[in-house]
Amino acid sequence: MTITQIEYIIAVDQYQSFSAAAEACFVTQPTLSMQIKKLEELLDVVIFDRGKQPIIPTEIGKKIIEQGKIVLQESKKVDDIILQHKGEINGELKLGVIPTLAPYLLPLFVGDISRKYPNLKLIVKELQTEEIISQLHKDLIDVGLLVTPINENGIQELPLLYEEIMVYTNPDYKFENQLEVSLNDVTSPDIWLLSAGHCFRDQMINLCSYQRTNKMNSSLPISYESGSLETLIRLVDKEGGFTLLPELAVDLLPENGKDQIRTFAEERPMREVSLVYARNFAKASMIKVLEECIKENVPKEMLTRERGSVVEWR
Repeated sequence: MTITQIEYIIAVDQYQSFSAAAEACFVTQPTLSMQIKKLEELLDVVIFDRGKQPIIPTEIGKKIIEQGKIVLQESKKVDDIILQHKGEINGELKLGVIPTLAPYLLPLFVGDISRKYPNLKLIVKELQTEEIISQLHKDLIDVGLLVTPINENGIQELPLLYEEIMVYTNPDYKFENQLEVSLNDVTSPDIWLLSAGHCFRDQMINLCSYQRTNKMNSSLPISYESGSLETLIRLVDKEGGFTLLPELAVDLLPENGKDQIRTFAEERPMREVSLVYARNFAKASMIKVLEECIKENVPKEMLTRERGSVVEWR
């Protein structure tokens, strides 16, 4: 069995197509098919059920592919060992980032890391949390940047920073004359929420007990859930009510917008932001410089967990 054959069967499993897998591996389909057929003959088993569309592995094929992923990841560590020995950061790193972090965190560090490590090619995809976890398991991305803890088998979490969760209110809403609000204050149907699939939505619900109150009368003109924090901000400004924002989003508000921010009177609620990666992660040197670069470029107070209480979401 060769590393190339392992790469081919993993690609077919990922893309569920011989032609798409061949394209991803930069070979012709006959070449890929021939190598997989040779592997099946060598092992005396059928790895893929070719009678079904899309292509799926057989039961024994699934076990071979899972072991093949471990073998492939371990083989990649050799390259990383050599690069660390030479003191080089060189190669491609595929990063998945959740939408409520991407617009606020990426601009803080991507320029700096590209200048410090010109031979590091950072490829960034904006994905929701469950998509990041799925793509990590399938080896479609190398590392994720999301909110933890997620407590996912096979995934390592490396906490980076802690964002305070704050209230953004319309100037005419009932919080107008308050500098601080309580958790009871935000237990209200007048909150604008993110749409399902966003971890920050689940933190909103956990923090505000929204599920217990969402049948109450709301003063909002419509029932609307957004995929964008910026949309929620505009709706609060125009239509009233309030929403919750993470600290990095608050930092980018104009000065008059910051006047509409309220903090919590109780222990500060926080969200934990981490790098996550597979346990057999092969690009240790790259993830290390990514970690260092992010920490160097965020406000230093965000590196301290003790300044608040992390809100669970998953």
